[in-house]
Amino acid sequence: MPTVESTSPTIEYPDIVGARPTNPLAAAFRPYVPASVRLPELTPLPLITGVVLGMLFGASSLYLVLKVGLTVSASIPVAVISITFFRLLSKFGLRDATILQHNIVQTAGSAGESIAFGLGVTMPAIMILGFDLEIARVMLVAILGGLLGILMMIPLRRALIVDQHGLLKYPEGTACAEVLKAAASKESIAVADKTHTTANAAIVNEEAAGGGKVIFSGFGIGLLYQAAMGAFKMWKDTPQKIFAAPFKAGSISAEISPALLGVGYIIGPRIASIMCAGGVLAYLVLIPAIKFFGEHTTGAIAPGTIPISEMSPNDIRGAYILYIGAGAVAAGGIISLLRSLPTIWHGLRGGLADLRGGHAVSANAPRTDQDLSMRLVIGGCLALIAIMIAVPTLNLQWNILGAFLIVAFGFLFVTVSSRLTGEIGSSSNPISGMTVATLLFTCLIFLIVGWTGPTYFVTALSIGGIVCIAASNGGTTSQDLKTGFLVGSTPKFQQIAILAGALASAVALGPILLQLNQASTVYVPATTFVPVSSQVASPFGVALQPFDEKLKPNESNYRLLKITNSSTNLDPGEYLVGENDQVAYKVKRNFPADLRVENPSQLPLEKLKGPQARSDQNSYRVWQRNDAEGAAAQRYLVDDQGVPVYLVDPGINGTHRMRPDGSAVQKFDAPKATLMSYIIKGILSRKLPWALVLLGVMISIVLEMSGIPSLAFAVGVYLPLSSSSPIWIGGIVRWLVDRYLRVKFRHRNLSETEMIAEGDKSPGVLLASGYIAGGALAGIVIAIMQGGPARLVDLSKRIEDWATAKNPFFNGANADLLATFPFILLCLLLYLVGRDILLRPKPA
Repeated sequence: MPTVESTSPTIEYPDIVGARPTNPLAAAFRPYVPASVRLPELTPLPLITGVVLGMLFGASSLYLVLKVGLTVSASIPVAVISITFFRLLSKFGLRDATILQHNIVQTAGSAGESIAFGLGVTMPAIMILGFDLEIARVMLVAILGGLLGILMMIPLRRALIVDQHGLLKYPEGTACAEVLKAAASKESIAVADKTHTTANAAIVNEEAAGGGKVIFSGFGIGLLYQAAMGAFKMWKDTPQKIFAAPFKAGSISAEISPALLGVGYIIGPRIASIMCAGGVLAYLVLIPAIKFFGEHTTGAIAPGTIPISEMSPNDIRGAYILYIGAGAVAAGGIISLLRSLPTIWHGLRGGLADLRGGHAVSANAPRTDQDLSMRLVIGGCLALIAIMIAVPTLNLQWNILGAFLIVAFGFLFVTVSSRLTGEIGSSSNPISGMTVATLLFTCLIFLIVGWTGPTYFVTALSIGGIVCIAASNGGTTSQDLKTGFLVGSTPKFQQIAILAGALASAVALGPILLQLNQASTVYVPATTFVPVSSQVASPFGVALQPFDEKLKPNESNYRLLKITNSSTNLDPGEYLVGENDQVAYKVKRNFPADLRVENPSQLPLEKLKGPQARSDQNSYRVWQRNDAEGAAAQRYLVDDQGVPVYLVDPGINGTHRMRPDGSAVQKFDAPKATLMSYIIKGILSRKLPWALVLLGVMISIVLEMSGIPSLAFAVGVYLPLSSSSPIWIGGIVRWLVDRYLRVKFRHRNLSETEMIAEGDKSPGVLLASGYIAGGALAGIVIAIMQGGPARLVDLSKRIEDWATAKNPFFNGANADLLATFPFILLCLLLYLVGRDILLRPKPA
């Protein structure tokens, strides 16, 4: 695949990952398609294709940012898919797309990933702050931020893209132009400027087609693998090992997903290893230490609600480690912002200087210098601002200060993002840092004017979300316009295409976000019963009590066994003993029995949704309980007496990964959304579980003092080890491929940066992108099915029951080991493709 070399600095924990090739060009420039030539460009099929691809890659990016806090650059994969798709159509007698039509596809298709990132790092924080995730609010933030970022970037095009050509490199934009030129149609080659023609057109066309084959293969493999594992339960999705004494509560696990493997391959071994090291600290140091020191305490230690002696590793993580990890992420994010301030300041100064010095459009501008009307741009911005302050959903109604902050921070960071994207590329653009800065300054201003009530949490988050999406989309738009500048596209047609792509993606991604959350929501009753897998008899000499509580696992008669120490084969806690004197269930108390809410009649009514609604059709009062110590807010369904019946554990940032009937659900940890919520809560309410949060802050400071990037490590502490370990494995595969490349290119005396560029050019990056897209889309469908129609839920439960009883790869003594075999094959395929052994282009 024709690409060019990389000189971009490595960011400590990127927001967007992908190939990062660059190409510093000389100032003397003529576009591939001259301004005097008119080719088919903004036509229906390429625009629709781009919009659809944008929604697909946006959905996969949303899945990824909710899982691990980053997205994958869609520009190059969309360009390659467009080339392959239209080349295939031409073989059936249809017209092949021109290079300008391919550019429209790529432009419209790149918007989804930016919007997905902004939504995934801001909107889930609403639930942590104690509010509902409403569809109107999510879609408004996505639409307003997406369109505002594009419109604000349009006046910067001539200053940044045209006047700074040869100085601002725009890595992804230049790489996309190279891909499009390499695979240009015969019609495009015939009218191209002769300085761009190549004697090796047949070779580069074959390479471009080969790149498409690699991406489609990766997409298909990722989709089928995830479907076989997640939907049909062919093998266990998260093999794990929990250690016993003397290393009690220590555990290792891996979510053997193609998407996470692909992420690890793309970000490389260094960041992947640092991230996984954070998970090792959490699961193999902190959790065993908490278990060791707290096992003999008799009562619960806040913010936990049950004694540590009764906690599993996941219980300890939910009660304590999440807050330590959140503190580490918050500190790492702020340190990352401070480190990025010189870069952001440099980008701001340069962008404003470029804007002042940029040339104005002439009355008779050539085709390649025609933007959308400035009246339309300014009018569109004013209309969007009017919508922001008119609708009550965003808590910005007639809030002039809020609107001013959005305009000020929006234009500031769109300018910064657009310029930094040109200097260091999207993969090194600190969008998270800009969002943190927006929230910090917004919350400090709110604090000064006295706006500290809970409703202002939503106001601050709405401002941060809109600015985050605008800055992200501004950078993406500038990359797309750079591609169009190089290939000779008409800017106004590109701007229409990306506006259409952004609008469609914003409309699609909002419902997907809500559905992912709702489908994985678990209604947790006050008491649940966990089956005891091994045959354990009731200990001799321990008294059994009658069990006459209303909630029971089934209609059988049970007696209650209370274990207060570890002298038996059972951990401390409560158990149910059957009539055969065998221990059948462990009793788990999910919230305090004395929990109550006053005046429940004033609370809104709600019914259960999803699969659990079939067993309980009653209506309950909704109680949003804010923790007095600043822990995450909790949502309860209470009866008319104010007694909680269910804890509503959300799909995003929830901790209960199993429904009461034993069916597993997929949770999304959204680490960067947690960072945003803690900034808002820490400044406006000044209530957080500070003891645990400060432990996390100190972890980040120690890492920075040791010269280790703290943010990647902190995200690893916050995420489950099962999420970061497959990313580390992907990084190891990339390290092995890079070792081979060092041997292959040892005669060329390449620098370290040039060797990284060679790794980015390997087909392994394209296959990994396919793994991510296919695996993530399958994961979205499976997650939605878990909370979908009754027939699908029943089918899924029957498949899971069959696999539990009959499939040794899914359940049994050796299931954890056997489940790793398909994943090993997936890793081996990625390695072989990265080394050009499989799926390599045929020599022309």
